[in-house]
Amino acid sequence: MKTLYRIALACGVAVVLGAVLIPAPSLKNFGSMAVAHKGSARLAAEYQEIAWDELVPKEWDPLAQFKKRNAAKLQDSSPEADSLLQEMRAVWDNAPTVHAMNGRNVRLPGYVVPLEATAGALKEFLLVPYFGACIHTPPPPANQIVHVITEKPVTGFGAMAAVWITGTLSTGRSNSEMGASGYQLRLETIEAYEPPKRP
Repeated sequence: MKTLYRIALACGVAVVLGAVLIPAPSLKNFGSMAVAHKGSARLAAEYQEIAWDELVPKEWDPLAQFKKRNAAKLQDSSPEADSLLQEMRAVWDNAPTVHAMNGRNVRLPGYVVPLEATAGALKEFLLVPYFGACIHTPPPPANQIVHVITEKPVTGFGAMAAVWITGTLSTGRSNSEMGASGYQLRLETIEAYEPPKRP
């Protein structure tokens, strides 16, 4: 079971399948928070709030080609386990995107993974759906990573800061040392995430 857990964690199964392997806010958590947080009237009019699961094609099954492989019987760090891990990682890094998202003005919550920063100002970063992704745990599938680019560097947001971002989303794969992303977003605004107020 250790091998199965390691493979699942490394390949982001917890994010795609909504499992509980990663005890941190998941795409399902952020999806519900996105609906509950309304934001300003201007942003509500110009940008549509979306949840992370909307970025995953409904027909995509990340485990389809591995269902007949019995990972539970593999020994940790065995050649067979390492080979399976590499195969699964390749599937996740090439995860398909939703073409209908191309050109959409969206608002999305997530966690910041810095890529390029100068004097504390972010020029580009990845947005991921759960805490620790790409830093403390392996990257999620590419369709669960958004590469955010901003014309004007932003300050006040460090690694793993919880934020709301708005901007124009596009499908386009890019690779970085922190992970492969299936989407890009031209940043319009970024703000600290605040959970919905309880009555």
